[in-house]
Amino acid sequence: MSSTLTAAAAGFGTGLSLIVAIGAQNAFVLRQGVRREAVLAVVGICALSDALLIALGVGGVGAVVVAWPGALTAVAWIGGAFLLGYGALAARRVLRPATAGLRTEGEAATSRRRAVLTCLAMTWLNPHVYLDTVFLLGSIAADQGPLRWTFAIGAVFASLCWFSALGFGARLLGRWLARPTAWRVLDGLVAATMIVLGLSLILGG
Repeated sequence: MSSTLTAAAAGFGTGLSLIVAIGAQNAFVLRQGVRREAVLAVVGICALSDALLIALGVGGVGAVVVAWPGALTAVAWIGGAFLLGYGALAARRVLRPATAGLRTEGEAATSRRRAVLTCLAMTWLNPHVYLDTVFLLGSIAADQGPLRWTFAIGAVFASLCWFSALGFGARLLGRWLARPTAWRVLDGLVAATMIVLGLSLILGG
């Protein structure tokens, strides 16, 4: 029992260390949480995607990912271009903030679809996801031997806890973000994060 708990705890700690770092995905989840738009869908996509990627890594797919450097380069270029585009839109919101107002049901549905598609793109068009979550975490899990899937469960739970806290906990910033200036600061941080990461993916690819 103690070895099982140790493996699960190791998976939780390793998984948390890989996803807590500031990145495009975390910045997007934070913004959606603050806006209270499609939070459940975004958190669910991030957590389920991580669970699938972790399972692939523990199952031994990491070696296949590393064996296809050309595919990772293509993903880096596509993901980098996407992040630069999203960063440009965030920068535009800083320079030309939209006026607040009630949205129609159709506009809300469109916003939810856009949030879901953006979240999927930020998750699956990032080559670091494959290298870190699939290859690195899968390699560490392999050292756990027969307890590697227990290690994986711990990592999956860490992902679920982190994205839930980030998405649903972000509403605590609502009072501070009641001012338009604060939204411009947040969008400025998002824009800077996306543009820097987008450039690093393209230059690194």
